[in-house]
Amino acid sequence: MNTQLSPFHLAIPVHNLEIARRFYTDILELKEGRSSEHWVDFDFYGHQLVIHEQEKSESSTVHHAAVDQKQVPIPHFGLVLPWNYWADFVAMLTSKNVSFEIAPYIRFKGKPGEQATLFFYDPSGNALEFKSFKNPGSLFDK
Repeated sequence: MNTQLSPFHLAIPVHNLEIARRFYTDILELKEGRSSEHWVDFDFYGHQLVIHEQEKSESSTVHHAAVDQKQVPIPHFGLVLPWNYWADFVAMLTSKNVSFEIAPYIRFKGKPGEQATLFFYDPSGNALEFKSFKNPGSLFDK
């Protein structure tokens, strides 16, 4: 298997394109790429994130799974950040009054896969997780 990391592509629904565009540019400070009246591309730390405007569905349900005695929103997406950047990222989000679904904390402390993590929602209810491993080589440790 090729171990070289390739950028991923992720497309997500948003209920209001302009509100979501401001969130991803102003709060997460992502650079905007191509766009149309119905979608916007972002440089998501070297990956391609596309927001697509879609009417809000009344049938959409938020699911959760128990992880480390917390209720983690499912589905979610995000990034694994460098350890020395994660705290600065938390400070940036806090300064912009981001409301955390799961506040920043250290998960699996003292165990294999110890990590810093946090969860929050975008304005359309898409759950995001940003985490960091003190030892990046432990990403898949059991």
